[in-house]
Amino acid sequence: MGLGKEGSAQSHRFKPIGMAHRIPDDTKRAILDAARIEEVVGDFVVLKKRGANYWGNCPFHQEKTPSFSVSPSKGIFKCFGCGKAGDSVTFLMEHEHMAYVEALRYLARKYNIEIQEEELSPEARQRESERESLYQVTQFAADYFTKTLWDTEEGRNVGLSYFRERKFTDAIIKQFQLGYCTDSWAAFTEAALKNGYDKKYLIQSGLTIEKEENGRMFDRFKGRVIFPIHSLSGRVLGFGGRILGSDKSKAKYVNSPESEIYHKSNVLYAIPFAKREIVSQDMAYMVEGYADVISMHQAGITNVVASSGTSLTEEQIRLISHFTKNLTLLYDGDSAGIKASLRGIDMVLAEDMNVRVVLLPEGQDPDDFAKAHSTEEIRKFLKEEAVDFITFKTKLLLGESGGDPIKRAEVIENIVNSISVLPDKIKRAVYLQECSRLLEISEADLLNRLNAILRKKAQKQMQARDGGSLPVPEQHEATGRVESENASVEDDGNLLVERELLRLLVNYGTHNTTQVYTDEAGNDVPLLTNVAFYIVSEITQEGFSMRESSHQALFSIFADSLAKTYVPKVEDLLLNDDVSVRELVADLASSQYEISENWEKKGIFVKTELSDQGKLDEAVTQAVLAFKLIRIREMIAKVDKKMAECEMAKDELAVMELIANKKELDQRKAFLCGMLRRVVS
Repeated sequence: MGLGKEGSAQSHRFKPIGMAHRIPDDTKRAILDAARIEEVVGDFVVLKKRGANYWGNCPFHQEKTPSFSVSPSKGIFKCFGCGKAGDSVTFLMEHEHMAYVEALRYLARKYNIEIQEEELSPEARQRESERESLYQVTQFAADYFTKTLWDTEEGRNVGLSYFRERKFTDAIIKQFQLGYCTDSWAAFTEAALKNGYDKKYLIQSGLTIEKEENGRMFDRFKGRVIFPIHSLSGRVLGFGGRILGSDKSKAKYVNSPESEIYHKSNVLYAIPFAKREIVSQDMAYMVEGYADVISMHQAGITNVVASSGTSLTEEQIRLISHFTKNLTLLYDGDSAGIKASLRGIDMVLAEDMNVRVVLLPEGQDPDDFAKAHSTEEIRKFLKEEAVDFITFKTKLLLGESGGDPIKRAEVIENIVNSISVLPDKIKRAVYLQECSRLLEISEADLLNRLNAILRKKAQKQMQARDGGSLPVPEQHEATGRVESENASVEDDGNLLVERELLRLLVNYGTHNTTQVYTDEAGNDVPLLTNVAFYIVSEITQEGFSMRESSHQALFSIFADSLAKTYVPKVEDLLLNDDVSVRELVADLASSQYEISENWEKKGIFVKTELSDQGKLDEAVTQAVLAFKLIRIREMIAKVDKKMAECEMAKDELAVMELIANKKELDQRKAFLCGMLRRVVS
């Protein structure tokens, strides 16, 4: 379901040069207060009331049983299937792919709230003004090139004839805003200057090139057909230009250079035209060139994008993963670039995305294939020929190795390295089994090699964090599991403890808690305080911090607020500009279960909140102690590492000091284990 009239074309309008503003917190609060989340979400999702909340099928993943909850009292949504969570603004950003400010403006229009904006600092205003100037220049250029294509004799005879020869329909030419730049030195530049556009921005955008020796200016895209490159929201960022002549001294394609608004590693060609279908199909197809994308869209396969001549980047992967976890790469049957592109795919696997490969018939690229087949034939071929990436890579490299045992060993190492980047253990196990069959090597041998790679990676992670070398963790022979407190993020209980501390801060920060302190005489003294003050003071006085960046950002908000003697509430936290913080708050504030008023009548007593004071006090105490214990263990590991280094260097004095330090830390660890009723280890 798309946007209603409130979110139509106005969403993408932008302010004139010089109007650099931000939406103040008071206005954001008014918007969120007015926005009834059940109404906002209800415009896109069928919701049914159940108890205090509303429930429906999640719009972010396929499901038959509703696990998507909307809480009117908290103003948040949460899917207990895929984990998506947030407020009204987050929902619009995720579902309608709006920018943060766009979503706020949409809600303001929906609920008739006037946005009172405040002016930015002179520096920020200047930076924003320059960005808007570049956007306006590129939009003028796009309009100019389109008008030249359709309204000039040269444009029609050269540019439009070329596109029609490529069998592009007029409708698809207009949809992708294709254009033409006349084959004269500075026709575009002169037109832009005549219309009042500053030479500075023409040069910064790369549309105009100025020669240093004489100051003469000429058009970068002179004599080329034009492919505008758009942002996610549809704004023109830059251009690709294809030469039509046979002059081999000139590059076939020229692209806009990097600028303040155009970073090619962050952009996917055709993403604004493909994003809705990618979400609908839960699949993105990746091709290489502009014509490949356009022909596929014209053939009815509209969930297709291209990386615009760059190797796939982490930023592009994250952009795709915003819409789907399924990516299929389309390769020419005889493409020489397949092997070269394999190196970048490990980054996609590391994002826990499902990557598949389709090899087109020999001699055909996606452009040729799309023009030669019907929509249904293309869909059928893509479905039947798609092979998971690991299997494809294994067969490809194995075929190249022949009977050479050295090359075969290199293939095995290469494949296991790719499997090692997969975050999901079950996927790793499945791929190991399949590769064992394809490579004709025992699964146990592959598992041993995989664990060796994982241990090496874990050691590098610890070195990067701790600034030194640590012993290689031991491997459990029966399961192949890497045994180490810090072996990987997925095994790190610290993240769970951090979440529990933050959950208590978000949901119970203002609640009272009675905690016991020991005075100088050794007597236990009860002290009444609030949950937020106790947790923040206990953590910060030790100098500890959260490991996860979004966790630390949220914790810092509480610490900063408490310095002003104020405990932020959920509605305050949801005003934060950081999307990751808002999503985390919504997630922590959500509960899958709610108490039915009929349960007590039936003798069923279920508590979903820590309403009992004793249980709240215990939960707070246990969470703080568990966090401290993890940090103490990390400190002990660092001391052990340093001690080993000093022993090798025969620095006896340093060793003695470290022994004393470790003794003190061991005592603190034993005390914490005792408080937590754990075995000291």
